[in-house]
Amino acid sequence: MRIAYGADDENETTRAVVGYLNAKGHEVVPATASESWPEIGEAVGRAVVSGEADYGVVLCWTGTGTAIAANKVPGVRAALAWEPWIAKGARRWNDANVLALSLKRLAPDVAVEVVEAFLDPTEPDQDEAANIARLDAIG
Repeated sequence: MRIAYGADDENETTRAVVGYLNAKGHEVVPATASESWPEIGEAVGRAVVSGEADYGVVLCWTGTGTAIAANKVPGVRAALAWEPWIAKGARRWNDANVLALSLKRLAPDVAVEVVEAFLDPTEPDQDEAANIARLDAIG
């Protein structure tokens, strides 16, 4: 799988996430060299929507800024997750295609568990198909 990636800082959490993605055989596609969280969110979102990447992972201090920026790109459904259940649910019930994480508040091992849950091959819940379609109609 090709994963668009961007973070506005580097620490043990970001290194753990990238290390996990590489170890699992995913191709990590750095979306931008910028350290500006709005540019990171936008670049990752555009890479996912264009098909350059299958999914995206963004990290900033809280994860919120990169999620907001990514969600400005039409077709992106970025979800901020802090535990595996949230990440898995975001894929299943919201068909999220970008995962946003806090690089300051998530321990490296928890961040890896969240990414693993997000990338688990879960099909969107068909009971939510109308709601997911409605998301694409907003705007």
